[in-house]
Amino acid sequence: MDLGLADARVVVTGGASNIGRGIVHEFAAEGARIVINDIDEPQAKKVRDEAFDRGAADVDVVIADLTVPGAAEAAVGSAQVRWGGVDVLVNNAGWSVPGFVADDTDRDKWQRTIEINLFSAFELSRYAFPLLTKHAASSIVNVGSVSGITHVRSGAPYGMSKAAMHQMTRNLAVEWAEDGIRVNAVAPWYIRTQRSEPALADADYLEEVLDHTPMRRIGEPEEVASAVAFLCLPAASYITGEVVAVDGGFLRYGF
Repeated sequence: MDLGLADARVVVTGGASNIGRGIVHEFAAEGARIVINDIDEPQAKKVRDEAFDRGAADVDVVIADLTVPGAAEAAVGSAQVRWGGVDVLVNNAGWSVPGFVADDTDRDKWQRTIEINLFSAFELSRYAFPLLTKHAASSIVNVGSVSGITHVRSGAPYGMSKAAMHQMTRNLAVEWAEDGIRVNAVAPWYIRTQRSEPALADADYLEEVLDHTPMRRIGEPEEVASAVAFLCLPAASYITGEVVAVDGGFLRYGF
């Protein structure tokens, strides 16, 4: 079904695995043209092939660490060179340090978390801005987290970065509304990915997670991807500045 994303020019960061892979698949099924940014070249190329199989109009791969100067320009510039612009930017690239505590003396750990989760999204949004303003109904969707809303044992730097991303979403939505750019975010709870597998493999911990999730199950990447795609649709044209929880009701319960 054509929901209005056919031939849309979409940049997805962190698109080679986990939630990012699901987002690429979702836009591919709608016939979009997609730039996959990631640091894992073999996996990114695998997802590129999957995207073509699912109906993507075209796919490009940009291998770049978004904390490196010039990487943001490369990711956004690829869509500009290849298709003449950008309609959708999905800031999904993220990083965390399992078990990180605030008194950990390794400064590099928390700095990298902030740089990848927040600074790269801000830089990408700024570089995409002049391209997004040239086209009607353009969107930015940031992949935040429930950890940016409440404590979920993911460590202070991760929660800080996601909370700041949510506020960035609100600020940019207001600043750029007059330019025709909508800016929203999604905030997932536990999603079944390679990243979450180690924690969820602990039966006792899994049961605790489910006990605090009213729907009593772990989310799937496709469910986050569907929410991301919806926020880019013409059907969502009056929605901006929102942080949409994709959490099975978790935030209404608490952990």
